[in-house]
Amino acid sequence: MGTKLTFSTAFHPQTDGQSEMVIQTLEDLFRACTLDFAESWDSKFPLVEFTYNNSYQASIEMAPYEALYGRKCRSPIHLG
Repeated sequence: MGTKLTFSTAFHPQTDGQSEMVIQTLEDLFRACTLDFAESWDSKFPLVEFTYNNSYQASIEMAPYEALYGRKCRSPIHLG
C-alpha cells in the first residue's frame, strides 16, 4: 500500500506534523462539544469518535473507517 512509518519521540511531538493535525482536529471537535453540550460533553465521546473516523482525510484520501474496513461506513442516516 506504500505506507511509511515515521516515528517521533515523546519529547518532540512537533516533529510529526500529521500527529499534530490529528490532535488539533480532535481538540476542535471536543471544543465544539463542550460549547454545544456544556452539561454532558463527556457523554458525547462516541459521537466525536464516529465523526472523526468517518471524515475524509486528505493524507490517506479516504476516511479512517474506510481505510480500516475497506468500505464506507453505513450509518442510520444512510439507511433511509
